[in-house]
Amino acid sequence: MSARTALPLIATVAALVVVSTGCTSTKTSGSDGSKIELVKAGKLTTCTHLPYEPFQSRKGNKVVGFDVDIVDLVAKELKVTQEIVDTPFEGIQTGEDLNAGKCDLAAAGMTITPVREQNLDFSAPYFDATQALIAKKGSAFTSLASLKGKKLGVQQGTTGETYAKKNGAGIETVQFEDVALLLTAVKTGQVAAAVNDNGVLFEYARKNPDTAVTAEFETGEKYGIGVRTGNTALRAEIDKAVKAARADGRYDAIYKKWFPAAPKN
Repeated sequence: MSARTALPLIATVAALVVVSTGCTSTKTSGSDGSKIELVKAGKLTTCTHLPYEPFQSRKGNKVVGFDVDIVDLVAKELKVTQEIVDTPFEGIQTGEDLNAGKCDLAAAGMTITPVREQNLDFSAPYFDATQALIAKKGSAFTSLASLKGKKLGVQQGTTGETYAKKNGAGIETVQFEDVALLLTAVKTGQVAAAVNDNGVLFEYARKNPDTAVTAEFETGEKYGIGVRTGNTALRAEIDKAVKAARADGRYDAIYKKWFPAAPKN
C-alpha cells in the first residue's frame, strides 16, 4: 500500500490470547540453522493489501510485484514457497494479522513509523520512498498550495493522508479505501489531484499518459517488512536475504524490473 500511516493500536483481549498461546504451528531452518516458526508447513505466508502496483498487484491468477520478488528471496533461503494473503491494511499495520497467525510477515509497501513499531517489528529498510502529487496531464496543480479550495484525494490510513492533512491548509481531502479507487478519482475528475507514494504514482502515470506526477514532497520515508513482535529469527532472516541481494546485484535486478531507474540506496 502506500507509505501507509499507522493507526493507534487498540489491543484486544483476543489478540493477547493469541500471542500468549502461540499462533504458529510449524518450524523450518534458517540459513544459520536457527529454527523459524511458520504458520503453514512449507510456506512463507505474506500479508499484503491489493492493489499497490508495482509493489503488489494481480496478473492473471498470480500476485506479482517488487515486494513479492523481495520476499521470494527470503522464501528461497528458507527452502519454502511464498503464499500471499490479501487482507485489509488496518489489520496489517496494527499487527493484528501477525498476532492472529494469519501470516508470517507483512510486505505491503509499508513505511516504518514510530506508531507501527509499537505494534510489530520491522526488518531493516529495503526501499526509500516519499510522497508525490498526481493530477491530469497539463494541470496547474503542482503543489498543495495550488489546490486551496479544491478536492485532494488521499488513501485511507496512509502517510500520504497524514501529510496532506498536515500541510494542505484550505484543501478538502477526500478519502478512498485503496489506491485503485484513488487514481480512478483523479482520471474521472472526482478530485483535482491525489497524494500517495512516488513509486506507485510514477508507475501509474507511465501507464496512463493522460496523468502526470506534478510534485514530490521529501518526507524521508523507508519501507520495512513487518513480523510479529519478538520474532527475531524471521526478522534476521529477512535482513540477511536483502543484504545478500544488495551485495550480489539481485536487488538491483529486481528494482530495474519494476522501476525505470537503478536504486539510489
